[in-house]
Amino acid sequence: MAWYNKIGNDFDTVISSRVRFARNISGYPFASKLSGEGAKEIISKVSDVYLGEGFTKIDFSDITNTEAASYVEKRYVSREFAIKKTPHALLMNETTGSAIMICEEDHIRLQSILPGLALNEAYKIACQYDDLLDRALEISYDEKLGYLTHCPTNLGTGMRASVMMFLPALTMADRIGVLASQLSKIGLTIRGMYGEGSETKGCLYQISNQVTLGMTEEETLKKLSDVISQINEQERKLRSSIRGENLERLRDRILRSEGILRYAHMMSSEELAEHFANIRLGIALGITANISYAMLGNILIETLPATLTLSLEENPRGEAERDRARAEYIRKALC
Repeated sequence: MAWYNKIGNDFDTVISSRVRFARNISGYPFASKLSGEGAKEIISKVSDVYLGEGFTKIDFSDITNTEAASYVEKRYVSREFAIKKTPHALLMNETTGSAIMICEEDHIRLQSILPGLALNEAYKIACQYDDLLDRALEISYDEKLGYLTHCPTNLGTGMRASVMMFLPALTMADRIGVLASQLSKIGLTIRGMYGEGSETKGCLYQISNQVTLGMTEEETLKKLSDVISQINEQERKLRSSIRGENLERLRDRILRSEGILRYAHMMSSEELAEHFANIRLGIALGITANISYAMLGNILIETLPATLTLSLEENPRGEAERDRARAEYIRKALC
């Protein structure tokens, strides 16, 4: 169930929903202080819990840097996890949209990511797998502080819930800064596509909770859902206010982007992000025909540098060769 090539069932501003739990096993130091043997023990114990539940295991000590980077591009692992040198592994269940990083910042980072606005559904799946973990292993927990985590900001529920939104109208109106300020006042944050420290591309933003202590999981989900509804309404109002000459210029920009994607001989990932935003807005406004949200999302992710490289029979010898391969992939996808 890849979040990027399926169609969500709610707002067209929402790309995907994710719920993530941070957990640690009692009796072991946090991952930053683990010995190699300690990390291997944890990997073994956690794997034993999930391998009979439809998960497959990827040992990151046995894959290439390009393969690791591709998992980052698809949002299954963090950048920090991909470049770790000590033993670490990923468990994946694509049927339920679930991925478990073992020995990242915490011993266990369990996430469920689903297409569209599906926070409650993602939460139920994550809880199902969290319950399995709780029954099998002793998890570090304190009656006052909740789940004990490496970073104090994750104390309490240890849950981070996030929604990836497509906000071109708010971006064009230069309102993202104001939105970020408003969100911070209520314990939420807005970041780029890959979370903290990542760049914003294609008008894609992650909205997530910052507070995990002193709130229940259900309260966090409700707050985030309510805010997403408000942001969705702001975005849609701004889109509907585009009229007259401004709409004609926007139509021209969208159709030019479609033409470039259909016929370009070379395409960088940065340029693709710009055209992605134009065309996705074009689909929402009824300007772009014969391209679906699912098709566009698949193109965006499958042509990111590492993922594209893995799909080629031979590794590209340079950036120019990869840009040609990206353009060819897009032309074929849009035929």
